[in-house]
Amino acid sequence: MTAQPVELELHNEPLPLSAPFRIAGHVFSAMPATVVTLRAGAHVGRGEAAGVYYTHDHPDTMLATLEAMRPRIEAGLDRETLRTLLPAGGARNALDAALWELESRQSGVPVWRLAGLEHVRPLLTTFTVGADDPAVMADRAAAYTQARALKLKLTGDADLDTARVRAARARCPEVWIGVDANQGYDGASLPALLPALLEARVALLEQPCVRDREHELDGIARALPFAADESILDLAELEARHHHFDVINIKLDKCGGLTEGLLMARRARELSKQVMVGNMCGTSLAAAPAFVLGQFCDVVDLDGPIFLRQDRTPSVRYTDGHIWCGDEVWGPSATA
Repeated sequence: MTAQPVELELHNEPLPLSAPFRIAGHVFSAMPATVVTLRAGAHVGRGEAAGVYYTHDHPDTMLATLEAMRPRIEAGLDRETLRTLLPAGGARNALDAALWELESRQSGVPVWRLAGLEHVRPLLTTFTVGADDPAVMADRAAAYTQARALKLKLTGDADLDTARVRAARARCPEVWIGVDANQGYDGASLPALLPALLEARVALLEQPCVRDREHELDGIARALPFAADESILDLAELEARHHHFDVINIKLDKCGGLTEGLLMARRARELSKQVMVGNMCGTSLAAAPAFVLGQFCDVVDLDGPIFLRQDRTPSVRYTDGHIWCGDEVWGPSATA
């Protein structure tokens, strides 16, 4: 669709979590986000992004980046042009999402159809258990009564992480379990963890190594699939680092939006990789574009809105372990 002049609105939202959430090296109490709104006559497009904390991509800098581009944005641009103007990250993601919804509103066509899909389906999603004492994690895992897939956060202590995985598996004997080390291991410590993961029938190990130290995985047998999260941010890094991993976790805040995410999913398939989608714990407005990308994925981790003190209305829905995002949340039927 031809780019048209628009009116740009920007603001940040604090988005406090309902309880502190712990991963390796970090404890989060909120997930602040930048919200972009584009107005073109009667049509409105919106996007939300939290950025990426480990690249120092925060909402305050995202807001400043977009404000500095106001004249260029309001003159009108399309998504492909945007990919050349801003680097991968949260600012581009928020603006990219707003451009997708604006086009959807202007054309009356759902975003998923604009993305090349003939239909959408509910997606089986993981439900995440933050790192804590093994018994606490087991209780939290069991409390997800509808869950058919779980993701356990680990911290890099092989003995404690082993106890966490065993405790969760004992309480949830039938569910799919993946674990996320969030860069907590290195080439020397990781081998001690792997036998326990296999014993507990863990199906996926996400981000076992520190970003930029992927070479430490060389020589370690991947007895279960290794997934890249922090290690692969965008399409260029996918090309450079895919050989260390079996699964590519695409997050729109990392790669700069649904436009780039779709390119990454397609390229990952060409490289014979599985594809995963995750998000940075935003509201349903952030989950909606990721839900579209999730239609192309093997593993879906889109439980972010459940951790917030308050979500948007209307919101995504969770039923029988699946996430559903209707057009009333983001797209031609949504209310801004």
